[in-house]
Amino acid sequence: MRITLGVTGGVAAYKAAELVRLLQQEGFSVQAVMTRAACEFITPLTFAALTGQRVITGLFGAAEGEAGRANLESAIEHIAVAQRTDLLLVAPATADILAKFARGIADDFLSTLYLATTAPVVVAPAMNVNMWNHAATQANIEVLRGRGVHVVQPDEGYLACGMTGAGRLAGQEAIVAAVREALHAKRDLESEAILVTAGPTCEDLDPVRYITNRSSGKMGYAVAQAAALRGAKVTLISGPTALEPPAGVERVNVRSAEEMRSAVQSRFAACSVAILAAAVADYRPARPSAIKIKKEDAPRQIELEPTTDILAELGRNKGGRLLVGFAAETDHVAENARKKLAAKNADLIVANDVAAEGAGFDHDTNIVTLLARDGRDLALPKLTKKEVAHRILDEVLRLRGVWHHQPAAPGRPAL
Repeated sequence: MRITLGVTGGVAAYKAAELVRLLQQEGFSVQAVMTRAACEFITPLTFAALTGQRVITGLFGAAEGEAGRANLESAIEHIAVAQRTDLLLVAPATADILAKFARGIADDFLSTLYLATTAPVVVAPAMNVNMWNHAATQANIEVLRGRGVHVVQPDEGYLACGMTGAGRLAGQEAIVAAVREALHAKRDLESEAILVTAGPTCEDLDPVRYITNRSSGKMGYAVAQAAALRGAKVTLISGPTALEPPAGVERVNVRSAEEMRSAVQSRFAACSVAILAAAVADYRPARPSAIKIKKEDAPRQIELEPTTDILAELGRNKGGRLLVGFAAETDHVAENARKKLAAKNADLIVANDVAAEGAGFDHDTNIVTLLARDGRDLALPKLTKKEVAHRILDEVLRLRGVWHHQPAAPGRPAL
């Protein structure tokens, strides 16, 4: 995908060079557009070297004021760039450029490009705290939000002007996350009905006590939210969590592994993709007590019996549906996940080392490897769970294309 990076004249302009590298690592092609003021803080040559593409600094020719360089091509270049870009990102976005965007002023290449493009737009403001809090700036922000522009809220902290408060350019990960979310607003999953499971299950010992695990449900809820944002019809089957259901998602509440199995089975036929992110208990008490078990001095043994393996059960009867499972591991992560992929007849396994820092249960970030049935392994860096969710859905779409363009192999129905 092609991103046009608009750089405006603020102290934070140097951070845009670091942002280019991060966007490239995400697989994006980046072309820089700089305002005249931005060139006072950092040179176009820096962005040309980083992106490998010509940096646009003016409406007429390579730069404003270069006599003899204007021609028909340069005169309509803003239209060409507007048509070929997949997203316009402005970082940093000064109060001046926000005002131009909000009021429809087109007096340089970047502001003209904004009016000419129909691609998603993301702005990351950076300015003095008083400028950010000024009623005019806040009014312009609201105008842009009302038009569908994605605004990355600036951070608070010590500013270059010596003041402290809101106005510092947001962190690069937050900006990249906003880029991905804006791109996925294209609703590329409108043809899919996606079933998602999330959260833990609770297996009762008696009316007071139960066996469960540490799952918060955050990963599954992130998948459900991302799929809904991208246009899918989403059914979320959730074990007990403290999370609010994402907008536009049908949530079905369950408690035990057997309740989750029943809910999944009754809805599986209506889905095209099933993503099983729930941490379903592997065992349950064989003989739960109908009354509270009293405390005694003598040791007590609890007999456990296995629960039904929902992923394996669906794998045996999936037909043309695409099946995604999760593997939470503490050792030999990729090896165990690859075995699970084959044993459960899944199309994709999301493997994560729950012992790694910043990954696993109850974190807002995750570190996963996506192992696909066609042999592709994709190791992802530490990302927010929302970003991981979109990467999973990207892989689902990729596999849809692979299976559609290949004849069915033994044991794998054609889609």
